[in-house]
Amino acid sequence: MPNWLEIVMRSLFFLIVLFLITKVLGKKQLSQLSFFEYVTGITIGNVGAELATKVEGNIIHGVLSILVFALAPFLAGSISLKSKTFRDLVEGKASVFIKDGKVMEDNLKKEKYTIDELLALLRKKDVFDVSEVEFALLEANGDFSVMLKKQNQPLTPKDLNIPVAAVKEPQTVVMDGLILDEPLSTIGLNRNWLHTEIDKLGVTLENVFLAQANSNGELTVDLFDDKLKIPSPQEKPLLLATLKKCQADLELFALGTESKEAKEMYSKNSVKLQKAIDDVAYILKN
Repeated sequence: MPNWLEIVMRSLFFLIVLFLITKVLGKKQLSQLSFFEYVTGITIGNVGAELATKVEGNIIHGVLSILVFALAPFLAGSISLKSKTFRDLVEGKASVFIKDGKVMEDNLKKEKYTIDELLALLRKKDVFDVSEVEFALLEANGDFSVMLKKQNQPLTPKDLNIPVAAVKEPQTVVMDGLILDEPLSTIGLNRNWLHTEIDKLGVTLENVFLAQANSNGELTVDLFDDKLKIPSPQEKPLLLATLKKCQADLELFALGTESKEAKEMYSKNSVKLQKAIDDVAYILKN
């Protein structure tokens, strides 16, 4: 058998051996790596070390071996895209650790986790009571996922039937003192708006290291000079305070007038304005 073919066969053999060993060790040994990435990373490092420390070794054979180990994950990934069976074999499947508040002891043993380690994983997810967990599993890549029971999940605006406007991601509009026009236009703003907002903060564009704008037209700024403090935006709180003052004035006008028509008009509009305040208060308080 030619030397190069022997190297290829030997590399494939050790790849399979290391893969099986890693599978036996379980997901506990992994972080963000797949089984193949974990195995090939170790092996390529060892092959490289052998080549670096043993001058008499054939460098071409070593490079060939590295190529075999490097190509193996690529081929495995391509096959995994088309075959779920192969994907489950190579990448593994998630293991359920908790179901409906009940710890699955057999799965813990299979993945070589102790109950103390499980509780530590839960605490990292800010969960201290197993009975509060609806579902918890160890992902194929070693990550730990937890879903709380419905009654233990945090309330959302949807749960309270509160309408919430869609929010787009903030855009970086100034970087290293230079204006970025494309992000500005993405959120429907322009340079004139940006210059106005920067002037409101009492700083110069040249001193702005980073500035980001959100879909609500709010600008946050970070300066080159860290000793300078930027005042937080006050437009929304001021608007809310103005609306509340107007509503209070309408009530006072209603109490102070002797005209029945005027009193009815002031009271009616006071109620309308109060309803509008209640609808937008959660937005203007942020």
